[in-house]
Amino acid sequence: MTLTDIGTGIALVLIIEGLVYALAPSLVERLLEALREMPLETRRNLGLLTVVTGVLLLWVFRG
Repeated sequence: MTLTDIGTGIALVLIIEGLVYALAPSLVERLLEALREMPLETRRNLGLLTVVTGVLLLWVFRG
């Protein structure tokens, strides 16, 4: 993995997040409200699941 790959990954994340905020700001607000109501442990597990999914996708596509 090179610095170019890391920069590309970060750029793609920023583009996707920016599109979500630009195209559906009310959806983002509802999502944040739902996250606030979720217990801390559930949010932590959701974050870990997201990380594992990302690692698996990297492994599949880069493997």
